[in-house]
Amino acid sequence: MKTLRHEADRPRIAIVDPCSAAGYDLPDLETGGLGGTEATVLRIATALRARFDIAHYQEGRRERRQSPAGQLHPLPQVDGAAPFAAIIVINRWKVALKLRKRHPDTPIFLWLHVYPGRHNRRMGAALKSAGIPVICVSHTHAAKLRRFLGEDVKPLLRVIYNPVDDDLRPDVTPRDPCRLLFASSPHKGLDEVFAQFAAVRREIPDLTLVVADPGYMRWDTGPAPEGVVFVGSLSHPALIRQMRRALCLFYPQTKFAETFGLILAEANAVGTPALVHDGLGANAEIVPDPRQLVDGDDPRQILARIAEWRRSPPRVAANPAFRLRTVARDWLRLLEATAAGADVAATTTPS
Repeated sequence: MKTLRHEADRPRIAIVDPCSAAGYDLPDLETGGLGGTEATVLRIATALRARFDIAHYQEGRRERRQSPAGQLHPLPQVDGAAPFAAIIVINRWKVALKLRKRHPDTPIFLWLHVYPGRHNRRMGAALKSAGIPVICVSHTHAAKLRRFLGEDVKPLLRVIYNPVDDDLRPDVTPRDPCRLLFASSPHKGLDEVFAQFAAVRREIPDLTLVVADPGYMRWDTGPAPEGVVFVGSLSHPALIRQMRRALCLFYPQTKFAETFGLILAEANAVGTPALVHDGLGANAEIVPDPRQLVDGDDPRQILARIAEWRRSPPRVAANPAFRLRTVARDWLRLLEATAAGADVAATTTPS
């Protein structure tokens, strides 16, 4: 595989997102409804613009647009695009393989934000044969993927975290000890969270659960218990304001495994504890504080933790490894090492 080539100005990088339901851009962070993957892509692309010429190809986009995050194109336009210095494909390994056939000498990375299902077991051998490394978003994610694929057919892996904005910090906003927050799509265990909240509220009847649903997926969660307040899809600043007011992010569901859990990291960054189920997905890596980890199948433990936090909430803070400046530097080092002709294997081994 050839190394990343320098153009006359900046190396041209393609980010190919075949998963988005609609085109997205930085203003969507302000209006709401944007998923964590899309938000991450925009933040990283914006941070890399000074060094690279970024072109996004997005499923669902209807028109070309210039953005501080790069040039935004409808997905089909990637077929006729000029050669790239490198291509980063979001989640769809088969799309990465198709692009390998069209661009046999271009470095291609699969930026994976999900856990692959059983029908994807052959992806490891296919990616390894095509020389396509995988960027995982946590060490938990990489370890689970390694076990899923098997060492003999494992492609090269690297861990680069999802970013938390550098300016997200605690402020003087007073917290409401009666206010809990669930800020995720409802398919991420909201039905179970409803049951857990109802059990806690029977003992602490003045509790409310604010549900901020980004609205990108409909899901049957059954009837909401008394005390639930729906606020719908929020802009990112409005969501952060909800975090600052809440006693905690209430997320002790046991069903949906996060590969990273950006909402957990952001909550801690603004000083809000996150109540999460221990041992599920990357929860214990992103929120390693044992005070924030519970057995989501034990209502008494959840109740005890909420009662304790109402008396004296824990002090929490952002993990410096998740900060945008750190994550962007990891991406910059990866792409610049490739540009300098470094061995891809040396730059894509999990740290």
